[in-house]
Formats: sequence, structure tokens, C-alpha cells
Amino acid sequence: MRNVRPPAVAGMFYPAQAAVLRQTLDACFAQAQAGETALRPKALVAPHAGYIYSGPVAASAYRLLEPWADNIRRVVLLGPVHRVWVPGLALPGADAFETPLGQVPVDHEAIRAIADLPQVTLSPAAHDQEHSLEVHLPFLQRVLGDFSLVPLAVGGAAASAVAQVLDRLWGGAETLIVVSSDLSHYLPYHTAADQDRQTARAILRLDDHLQGEQACGAAPLNGLLLAARQRGLGAHLLDLRNSGDTAGDRQRVVGYGAFAFTEVGHA
Repeated sequence: MRNVRPPAVAGMFYPAQAAVLRQTLDACFAQAQAGETALRPKALVAPHAGYIYSGPVAASAYRLLEPWADNIRRVVLLGPVHRVWVPGLALPGADAFETPLGQVPVDHEAIRAIADLPQVTLSPAAHDQEHSLEVHLPFLQRVLGDFSLVPLAVGGAAASAVAQVLDRLWGGAETLIVVSSDLSHYLPYHTAADQDRQTARAILRLDDHLQGEQACGAAPLNGLLLAARQRGLGAHLLDLRNSGDTAGDRQRVVGYGAFAFTEVGHA
């Protein structure tokens, strides 16, 4: 029997009806930052809050994929755990992930390539209610159409452990890496904006020593930054906003950043 991980936060973080979800995604792309469009990303960093808050920032990253959509067949998606702690990086034990836009098959061939690594574990519980991966899937479905997924929920993992997994899965133009992360949490607007600018500068330097108060996805993000430095990738800031810019008040905001990482010759 096919084991499908159903949507856990449809109707909360994003619309549960397919037609409304498509309209919401269109609105997010319309509100995305109109910056550099010629980049060919090997990896993206994008936020994972409710679409009303972080959707336009996420769209600032995903819009870069449109010219390359026909080439990308596999997405390695890493996000932090919020509900069930795991050591290392956890796989879901599922055959597919479902959203209102349809099912995305899990890439079992890719998973076999990392199954022997001690930091890679199996934890359906870590994935069952986790939103940090799920909220990216409708964006990917809209832009890429058909693709396979390597979903990794990241808990206690050093940058080197994450980078080792990424190295196994790196592939070529057919493989895209996406790291899910918000930035600062619940600071006043101007304090958050200052802290997020400092964090963005660290990311652009490929500094893999981010802390949780800088980015809730610090563990997978540090691994990507280490891998990017080892492989000579360039980092590009696409968008930097917070919930005070998109929706909500400015007393306690959450920061969001969108970044692209390009290989030599593809910047």
C-alpha cells in the first residue's frame, strides 16, 4: 500500500482549496521582490510561515526557478523540526507528500544513497505535523510541475553532518536544494530588521555558525552554507522583510529572508 503523508497545515498556513491556493500563490508572486532574474540557483533559502506573512518573500526565491523548471527533476528539501525533536536528519518513511495541488513522490533512489549515514534516521512522527517542509511544496508544484522529493526534517545536526548529506545528494542541474528557515522571532520591528540584516550578511559570507535566535532553521542552513563554501558557490540576497512589512503589527515580528546560491558560471 502506498504511504502518503497528508497535508497537516492546509487551511491554516495556506488555503486548503486548490483553486484558492492557486490564487494565493499568484498573489504571492505578484508581491515578490522584482530583483535579479538571471540567476540559476543550485540552492534556495526561503521562509516557512503562513503565506499571508512570508509568502511574498518565499516567492522572491521561487520565481528564479521559472526559466529552469524543465531541468529540475529532484528537490532536496530540508527544514527544522518544531514539534518532535530528532537527532540528525529524519526521513518520513512515506512514498509521497500530498497538498491540495496533488501528490509529490518521494525519491527512494536518492534516499538509498544516504541511508547508510549515521546522522540519517527515520521518524514519521517528526514529519506528521511539521509545517517547515510542507509549506514549500505548493510553491514548488506551481513552478516545477512534476518533480520528486527528498524531505529531511532536521533536529540536532552539526553543519558538517548536514553538508555530508548534501554532498551525497548534490547531483547536477536536475537537483535543487531548498532550505526552509525564518529569521528572528518576536522582536520589535526595528530591532528585528537590524538583527536580520546582520544575519543576512553572515549568510552572504557563507558563515556556517548561525544560532537559533538568528534563524530557526540554523541547523540545515549552516550545513548548506558549509557545503556552498566547500563547492565555491556564490550567495545572493533576494528579499529581506518581516511580518511587520507584510501583515500584522510591528510590536513582535518574525523575520524572513530569501537567498539564492549559484555555482560558478551560473551567477
